[in-house]
Amino acid sequence: MSVELTTLPSGLRIVTDAMPHLETASLGVWIGAGSRHEAPLEHGLSHLLEHMAFKGTRRRSARVIAEEIEGAGGDLNAATSVEQTAYHARVLASDTALAVDILADIITDSVFDPAELEREKSVILQEIGAVEDTPDDLVFEMFTATAYPDQPIGRPILGTPARVKGFDRASITAYLNGHYRTGATVITGAGAVEHARLVEDVQQRFSALPTDLHPPASEARYVGGEARLKRRLEQAHIVVGFEGVSFHHPDYYAAQVFANAVGGGMSSRLFQEVREVRGLAYAIYSFHWSYSDTGMFGFYAGTSARDVAELMPVALDCVGAAVESLSADEAERAKAQMKVSLLVALESSQARAEQIARQLLALGRTLSLDEIVGRIDALTVEEIRRAGAGLLRSAPTVASIGPVRRVLAPDAVAARLRGL
Repeated sequence: MSVELTTLPSGLRIVTDAMPHLETASLGVWIGAGSRHEAPLEHGLSHLLEHMAFKGTRRRSARVIAEEIEGAGGDLNAATSVEQTAYHARVLASDTALAVDILADIITDSVFDPAELEREKSVILQEIGAVEDTPDDLVFEMFTATAYPDQPIGRPILGTPARVKGFDRASITAYLNGHYRTGATVITGAGAVEHARLVEDVQQRFSALPTDLHPPASEARYVGGEARLKRRLEQAHIVVGFEGVSFHHPDYYAAQVFANAVGGGMSSRLFQEVREVRGLAYAIYSFHWSYSDTGMFGFYAGTSARDVAELMPVALDCVGAAVESLSADEAERAKAQMKVSLLVALESSQARAEQIARQLLALGRTLSLDEIVGRIDALTVEEIRRAGAGLLRSAPTVASIGPVRRVLAPDAVAARLRGL
């Protein structure tokens, strides 16, 4: 990795990772503001703003934006997460200036036309409806809302129908002006990029971005609890979880390896015992998500109503036993999977651009591939077990949808894991 970083006097950071063998470039504008930065009356604004950025500027209509980027053979996309919002472009090396111009235009000079706003609100309402119709997505929204009740970090990123319907141009503009600031923004480029040229283009096109930092997010308070939604479905969709660790925590890599060993692949304990040996689920996997000050660890399973009562104790026993008996071979397999996944992802210029942006926003610096692999390789099985034990000490969170009568309550989950 050949990462170069320039910080402008305004605080705006430009970071690149050149891949000379490529003919295309992946560019991005990353804002360190997402759904958890929203005030209660702003719930859903981060995502709505991301949509509206493509709906026209003073120089370009929505159609012209699409035609210009696609006329050059490129593409534009965006995504909103809990702590970040990102705008991406991928183009030929010769068209990087065009991509920077369009990205700057949509971020610093969007008009938020009222007619476009009403149409896009309708699109988002359909997106919210799609989640409601997808139980394996909805159960995770219930899970986070229960783990972090009455907090921005626990709210659905898309917002609610009532809140989305009430937004107007003024509310979008106020949110943009408050959060889209140079100190919270990273411009990235990977692939066929020239760092000095990108810095020059950014200096010219992003001068209108307000300076300074945006207001910080409120501190997360993990609580735990239970959410059940009875529906007439073929399967019960279940998420059981606990508080995880942040990006900054000393156990971050150990927690990631533990989650991978428990349920990250076909050789993992959950997959082997729950699916292969007992046939209790088609889909079962574990996860560990990290944020700036907290995290979430747990597992998801989809199973029939008749198998719920057996699946949950079996899955919990798998997770609990890993704390005491995870073997060196299991740990090495999980570490190898993580390293290969990292290396495969970094063969993509877009993945490289995303990684360096996330690192700068989360950690304040970029990490070399050797440093990441070194941290993973240095972990001992004892450290991974200890991290796993720490993940299971918080109050459980249980969310379920479907035929949920036999789903274990949080106190029963805690009792099953007691003594670890």
